Amino acid sequence: MDNFTRHTDDFATCGQITAADIPALKAQGFRTLINNRPDQEGGPSQPESAALAEAATAAGLHYIYIPVVSGQITDEQAATMRRALDSAEYPVLAFCRSGARSTQLWNMALAQ
Repeated sequence: MDNFTRHTDDFATCGQITAADIPALKAQGFRTLINNRPDQEGGPSQPESAALAEAATAAGLHYIYIPVVSGQITDEQAATMRRALDSAEYPVLAFCRSGARSTQLWNMALAQ
């Protein structure tokens, strides 16, 4: 998988990933995955956070779930993202449906 946007050497965003993508993401050097997409947002075909967390843990990656609704990101969620980034092992890949929400949340977290 290589369809992500690298914002810095240590932070990138992308659209929805699957459990099958996780070994390739590890091979590309990512150490932490942050899921910003609420479960079931995309219907039953969207991978559940628990399944992604299990696959990430099996691959030796850290997994953080901070679900946010598109267009409704709160200051509290940005603060949660900030704390996650402060304690994350880098590099980090954050994802949602398209990557835009994760990028917005990252920008809000940095502004805090």
